[in-house]
Amino acid sequence: MPSVKVRTGESIEKALRALKKKLDKEGIMRAAKAHRFYDKPSVKARAKSKAALKYKLKKSGR
Repeated sequence: MPSVKVRTGESIEKALRALKKKLDKEGIMRAAKAHRFYDKPSVKARAKSKAALKYKLKKSGR
């Protein structure tokens, strides 16, 4: 679990920004969103192949 130490005189907003940045970097929020609902295996496979195609087209320069 990522943690952020709040220094004396540091605003809470700044500490929250640092915490959100750590969560994004570790992929915790992405994983939580992915597990929010159940996806059938066929839907997961379709999304995976669609992402692979998108990646392939992006790498080819189209």
